[in-house]
Amino acid sequence: MSNALMLDRMSLEEKMLAMEAIWDDLCHQADEPQSPSWHAEVLAEREAAIAQGEESFEDWEAAKRRIRDSLS
Repeated sequence: MSNALMLDRMSLEEKMLAMEAIWDDLCHQADEPQSPSWHAEVLAEREAAIAQGEESFEDWEAAKRRIRDSLS
């Protein structure tokens, strides 16, 4: 099955919407993918950086709004 995307013809907004649609589809798959072994270490490092005030994070809905606003 070939669902080749014409990436060179898509706008940035179209690409972002396509990525979001793919991500949503992956999230609804019955079989959960296994995280790679290094993933837990990266998450622990990031949580430590947040706890120490070295990093911050943004709510996903707020991040999507900010990205969409920057595209318009």
